This record gives sequence, C-alpha cells and structure tokens, in this order.
Amino acid sequence: MRIARFSYNDVPQYAFVQKDEGDGKDYLVALDGYPFGSRPVSPSGERYPIDGEGIRLLAPVLPSKVFGLAKNYEAHAQYMHAKGQSDVTHAPAKMMIFTKPSTSVIGPDDPIVMPSFSNDMNFEPEVAVVIGRIAKNVPVERAMDYVLGFTCVNDVTLRDLQGDDPMWTRAKGFDTSCPLGPWIETDLNWRDAKISFSKNGEDVPEASGTTAGLIHSIPEQIAEISTFSTLLPGDVIMTGTPNASGSLEPRDEAVVTIEGIGSLRNVVVQG
Repeated sequence: MRIARFSYNDVPQYAFVQKDEGDGKDYLVALDGYPFGSRPVSPSGERYPIDGEGIRLLAPVLPSKVFGLAKNYEAHAQYMHAKGQSDVTHAPAKMMIFTKPSTSVIGPDDPIVMPSFSNDMNFEPEVAVVIGRIAKNVPVERAMDYVLGFTCVNDVTLRDLQGDDPMWTRAKGFDTSCPLGPWIETDLNWRDAKISFSKNGEDVPEASGTTAGLIHSIPEQIAEISTFSTLLPGDVIMTGTPNASGSLEPRDEAVVTIEGIGSLRNVVVQG
C-alpha cells in the first residue's frame, strides 16, 4: 500500500495511491484522518488524478526528527576513504548516527537550494524508514512492528563543510538537505531493496546498491536509536548510502529510485 501526502488547491491531506485498472493511471484516494494515529483511516470518497490540476505531492511525512546512519555500507566507507574524505579505511563496527532537523525536509519536485557558503554539494540516495508508532527501548526482534513503511531519501551533504564540522550540523542539516518521497510504501522487501540514482537523466551506476549490503540492519538501527531517543510517529531513519556519492550543481536534476517504492525527483538551485 502506498500512502501519500498531497495538497489540492493548497489544502494538505493524506491519500492512498491506487492504480486504476481501466486507464492504468495512478489516483489519489483522499483519507479521513491521520495515518499515524491509533484509529484506522478510511477513504473520504474523493479521488484525484495524481497529475491533476491543483494537485501537488508533498513530503510524505513531517517528522519531529530525522536520524541517519553514516558509513553503514562497506562500499561507501571505502569510497569516502579513497576520496580523502575519511581516515577510516573500513566501515566502523559501531553505528555512526547523526541527525537532520525537521526544517531540512522537502518533498518531490521541491528545489534543493545549494547554500552560497558551499562549493561541494553531494547526493546520497538511501532507503528511509518511517516510524508508525511511539518506540522506546524496542528489542531488535520486534523493531519492524513499529514501522509504518518506507520512502526514498536523498541525504544531501556539503562535503567541504563536513570535514570542518565534526558534528556535521551544517553539512547535513541545512534547509532542503532532506528530500523525501514520493510516498510511503508499506509493503517493501526491506532486506534487499535496490537503490539507484540518476543525474540529468543519466544513470550513475557507481551510486547503486541494495539494502542487503547494510552493515547494521534496519531492525538493529531502530532498536539502537530507540535506546536514547523516543521515536515518534512520522519520524524518519535514513539507513545509509550504499556506494559512491557524487557532486550536485545548480540546475542538476537528482533522482533517487528505490525498487518497490518509486522515484524521488528534485532540481538544484543556487541559494
């Protein structure tokens, strides 16, 4: 099941995304209620073509916080070392966890604004986990019970600031640095979800990978983060970049694709 957040004539609401068997097109079936609550939601009876006039897809969630895992794939850790951006030759044994503020989140087709104080902005395609209910001190074996679904994320990073800021606050937390979307997929093969990236319409094969290569699994990530921070419904965990990243410049089109979810498109503009 796909759950989207959208606006119609500037009024935001949630919807199921369903394909019409007659015309083969995707439609938004508006929902009564909030999909993160304890009460079940139901269709309101209103249906809109996803590309209809006045329709705009929004970031599928408004998280209170976003966590990310750094160097959670061996290939990415080695890439960072080869580029001279890390002293570590292999992925660390312990989780490296960072955060992005809620103000970094944008949705599909929203512009990624390259700050004037950076000259080296990079893309990082990842699978994002969306938490469905309050999670605190969750055991690994029950961690997936707290997941609503999954979405695409681009962990946009300012590489030239990352080395000067050990907390990565500016490098990863600037406004528009967390594109999310296009919707939440509740039924995903999260153990082997294929990740790819394209720039300006051309595939970047060295950036591709699969969650089968995660060093710390998704249940392990949820369990560990919930030991020190209460995860709220709608919170997001970026699970890690599988391989190489690369530069983004103004006017570049960045597209993250997760097999089983869809594609998240954003264009870079100069700030």
